[in-house]
Parts: sequence; C-alpha cells; structure tokens
Amino acid sequence: MEKRDYYEVLGVSKNATADELKKAYRKKAIEYHPDRQQGKSDAEKKEAEEKFKEAAEAYDVLSNPDKRARYDQFGHNMGNMGGGFGGGFSGGGMSMDDIFSHFGDIFGDAFGGGGGFGGRRSGSRRMNRGSDLRVKVRVNLQDVAHGVEKKLKIPHYVACEHCHGTGAKDGTALKTCDHCHGSGVVTQVRQTMLGMMQTQSACPNCGGEGKIISEKCPHCAGEGIVRKEDIVTAKIPAGVSEGMTLSMSGQGNAARRGGVPGDLLIVIEEEKDAELQREDNNIIYNLILDFPTAVFGGKVEVPTIDGRARLTIEPGTQPGKILRLRGKGLPSPNSYGNGDMLVNIMVYVPQTLTKEEREAIEKLKGSPNMTPTESEKRNIFSRLRHLFD
Repeated sequence: MEKRDYYEVLGVSKNATADELKKAYRKKAIEYHPDRQQGKSDAEKKEAEEKFKEAAEAYDVLSNPDKRARYDQFGHNMGNMGGGFGGGFSGGGMSMDDIFSHFGDIFGDAFGGGGGFGGRRSGSRRMNRGSDLRVKVRVNLQDVAHGVEKKLKIPHYVACEHCHGTGAKDGTALKTCDHCHGSGVVTQVRQTMLGMMQTQSACPNCGGEGKIISEKCPHCAGEGIVRKEDIVTAKIPAGVSEGMTLSMSGQGNAARRGGVPGDLLIVIEEEKDAELQREDNNIIYNLILDFPTAVFGGKVEVPTIDGRARLTIEPGTQPGKILRLRGKGLPSPNSYGNGDMLVNIMVYVPQTLTKEEREAIEKLKGSPNMTPTESEKRNIFSRLRHLFD
C-alpha cells in the first residue's frame, strides 16, 4: 500500500513547529494506543495498530531535523538514494515494543511498555545506541553530476576486541542482575489518563542491561568501547546539493557495553566553480562576446561540466539572449533527467580605442542600423529583465 504523506498522517502543516508535531503525535498515539482498543474486533485492533505505527514513523522522521530536511526534498525516496545511505525509521519493520521503547521519552513511563495489540508486553532489555557522528564533505560540480566515492578518515568509538564490547574482563566476568533477574526491565502498575496501565522501565540496578560486571575489562575500563580511527568509503550519489545531509547506518560510535552503533552523518559542502554557476539543477555560464562576433556571428567555445562545447553565434546576437544546452546541467536525485546549461550572452564594449578605430566607429554613428528602434529596445529590455529578477 502506498505510504501517506507524513504531514497528512499527523494532521499538521509543512511549517509545523516541533511543539506542534509533538502535540499532534500525542493525540494520534492516545487515539490508537492499544489500551484504547479493548473490546474491539481483531480487525479494528489491527487497523489501530497500523495507524499507531504509521504515526510513530511519521513523527520519528519529522521530529528529526536532518531526516525532515531529507524527507521534504526526497519524500518517501529519502532512504533509496543508493550508496549505503538509509532513511532510518520504518514503522512496518519495528515491533510495537520497539516503538514504545523508542518513544517513551515523549510520554514518560506511561508509554514505556506495550500491550493490547495481541496481548504483547515488552520483556526484553532496552537496546543501547551509540551516538551519531557528523562530518563535512566537499564536492565539486563534476562530483555532483556523476556521483563520487570519498575516502573518509573517521575517528570513532568501536567495540573493545578484548571484552567483545561487554565491558567485562575477557567478556565473561558478568553476573545476572538480581533485581530484574536478567530482563533489564522492571514492571509497575499505575493509574494514568487512560486508566490502569502496566508500564515497564529500565532496571535502575543494571541500567537496563540485565547483567552486572563483576570485574571490569582493563583495556576499556569497563566501558566496552575504545577509540579507533577507520577509513570509511562514502558513496556520494549524483545530484546532491549544499547543506544536504546523508547518513551511513552503523558507521557512528559504538554503544557502551553492546547495542546498536550510531550513524555517520555526511553534510555536503559544494565548492564554487571558477566559471560555472549553479541554479538548482541548471548550470549558467556568462559568455562575453566581442563586438564583431556579436554583429557578424561565428563559432565560440564554452566550458561545460565535462569539458568544452562549441556553439554557433547567429549574426546580430543581442546582449541578454540565452542559449540553452538541454540536458547539460545536473541530475536530480529524486527524478529522471538532467537540468540544462544556460549560456547568457554579454557583449564587450572596449574602453580604449586607437585613432583609426575611433574614426571608423564615428563614421557608423549616424547609420540607421546602428540605432535600435523602439520595438528593438523593448525586446532588449525584456531579455535583460531576468538579470534583475
């Protein structure tokens, strides 16, 4: 089934603030929460579960500035750019328990554990997640046009090889937490706005890990992670632009004492080209013609992204005329085809003249063909207007 627009799912505008997103998600989550579905048919419960997941997925993306920026630009294709970059969250790929754990901070402990949909209750430990890393990558127009691989030297935390990320000496100096009996969670029953609700939270004794270290690993001081510098190959897709953020899943910092590593966030910085200007997916080049070529026409060469192109200048070419080279611009990452290259004609007027040159031009000054008519003036002004828009 085709995904609905995330803003539509939450019932907010595309300019919604963080607070508005949070309020909208709270409303949807309460409406479709499993404890609100008691007494309903299995079909109704299933529909509520799907809507609950859909709202969670929408909020996960729109509440994250980086994900929201990618979604606003690429829509639901934000995770299909190739090169190992992913869109992150997928409500259909997560269990209800994962969603409750992931969004417990929004509603507090009242939403810390799941239930109602199929009678599920969270019985697993909360998964640690390493922090994300952010790095800037500079690209030029050739990189944007064709995509590029960049070798990045990334200092980050990785799992300690001596304790296998457990933080315990030799990876075995662990004992089961006697407070939660290894589950990593404790269960409470409390009165909420939805009635009596059974909730789960991380065990305060073991921090939700289910085990306690009896002897720390001497190599990582019991943290389970050590600092290391790795070389990562980032495949930058064609069509990226200044400020765009791409993510490489699992290439960030490792989590303390096991868990899921964070992501590597790659922020695009676009180098300015000495001759070509970028405007969305179009490329603009200002071609300065000498006066004789503008009058008589001729052949000229202009730079392009991949070399040079030969153009024919028609006799009587006016300043402000645009020559369009279709498909010679940049690709769009979320559609087919390329932009165009636009060659903006400008005419050079000499500032110094020899005596002979001055006399020759003086002879032409009174010629009718050297003075534009009112109609020609209007046409020239129309062509030049785009330079000031």
